[in-house]
Amino acid sequence: MNIKELFSAAVKKEASDLHLVVGLPPVLRIDGELVYIESEKPIAQKAMEQMIFSILTEDQKQRFISERELDISYELEDKSRFRVNLLYEKNNIGLVARVINDKMPTLEDIGMPEIVYQLLGLKQGLVLITGPTGCGKSTTLAAMVNYINNNRCCHIITLEDPIEYLFKPKKSVIIQRQLGSDIQTFANGLKHVLRQDPDVVMVGEMRDLETVATTITLAETGHLVLATLHTYSAAQTVDRIIDIFPSHQQNQVRLQLSMVLASVISQRLLPKIQGGRAAAREILLNTSAVANLIRENKIAQIRTVIETSIKEGMVSMDQDLKRLYDNEMINKEVAQAQMENPELLEKVKK
Repeated sequence: MNIKELFSAAVKKEASDLHLVVGLPPVLRIDGELVYIESEKPIAQKAMEQMIFSILTEDQKQRFISERELDISYELEDKSRFRVNLLYEKNNIGLVARVINDKMPTLEDIGMPEIVYQLLGLKQGLVLITGPTGCGKSTTLAAMVNYINNNRCCHIITLEDPIEYLFKPKKSVIIQRQLGSDIQTFANGLKHVLRQDPDVVMVGEMRDLETVATTITLAETGHLVLATLHTYSAAQTVDRIIDIFPSHQQNQVRLQLSMVLASVISQRLLPKIQGGRAAAREILLNTSAVANLIRENKIAQIRTVIETSIKEGMVSMDQDLKRLYDNEMINKEVAQAQMENPELLEKVKK
């Protein structure tokens, strides 16, 4: 197969990712598991170079050779889209491509709880989607933007690396800006976004101090900001944001965050009993109690507040894992492997 055929195979087999490594046959990730394309032979170095360079412009090729890393979006003739990362390993080049579903995701499709619909009606504040790589953060962001686009008259600006889902303006006006071609850095794009009259700003990833600081300021100035962070829980997310700042700024950041944070939605994708994957989500809402804990640097107590605030719409990860298990969506071993307190399921019917 040539590289376009490999991309097509990933789509047909409903894979989430395609991996190309010199010396190995092509590999697909299907329902979280890595599967070799058995009909394909291991890829030789020269064949890999020919395949990968065939999808690059001359400028992209030179940037990749110079920087040894490159993120691009790629589209086949049938409009199938991919987020592609190119890399070097042991002086060979390789590729990891994330398959972007051609259907625009909805909040209903991804099983988002009702409280999230309310969050997306806010005029200002910071909503963070967190979790490990491959947990569906980009899909969740796209579903949120899609919901706002269908229900509010807003000016939405997205900063992405690279652009994944292509939005068609409905009730909202949407501008999508891509790192590398439209903006030099997320921080630089955010600096100028205030002059572009946005109502909602989506930041693909908060990667560094400058981006985090500018995002918080943006949320302070009357905008709804949606962003992602690679953290594993709601409490860890708050800690990570504060810790990225120098110690002499952290008290001020705690105060700012206590005022602008609307919610942290921390998610993981887990294998379902019937095949496919289910999302388990922890949801933190910034109530007065949570804001007070952030200001007083009592972040460790946030987990307890989440567990005791179901009526407000909060859900702990353990509680949501138990829900998935009770609904027979995931098995006991999968649930307990992700739980802080796996004994919660010991008294549950087997």
